[in-house]
Amino acid sequence: MQTVAHTTIFGMIHLMFDRCLYFNINTLTRLVNKKWDEAFNEFDLSPAHGYLLRVVLAEPGISQKNLATELRLEKSTITRFVDALVVKGLVTRSKNATTDGRTQNIYPTPDATKIHDSLEALGAKLYQTMVSTIGKQKLELLVQQLRESTKKIM
Repeated sequence: MQTVAHTTIFGMIHLMFDRCLYFNINTLTRLVNKKWDEAFNEFDLSPAHGYLLRVVLAEPGISQKNLATELRLEKSTITRFVDALVVKGLVTRSKNATTDGRTQNIYPTPDATKIHDSLEALGAKLYQTMVSTIGKQKLELLVQQLRESTKKIM
């Protein structure tokens, strides 16, 4: 009798997690964060700081507002991230002369430019790791579905 009850309870718990977006997204997030944290540690950057820097390197002079839009983060979060990168000597701020002075553009420093190729290589390496682990089609589908779902939930 215990076996039947245990199986039924286990089946209910299994079903709960099979249908739970929250639990599964967070589990995946923890695993991905661990890999990305380890990878970006070489640059003494968090993955979020690293990706922000990659955007700035790709588009020097980008506004903080556009960074927030691109990275889907709050403006206050972008301000903190930029502050941290300024302290590390990787970006600078410059007021935009064509606006009312409140808009600031973010530029990479020469130190950031020196690590640009290495950051891009790291991004490619992490992508290849996920392709090897998940498969290219499944990875691309997963990312596409996550981006579409994010837009719908927002």
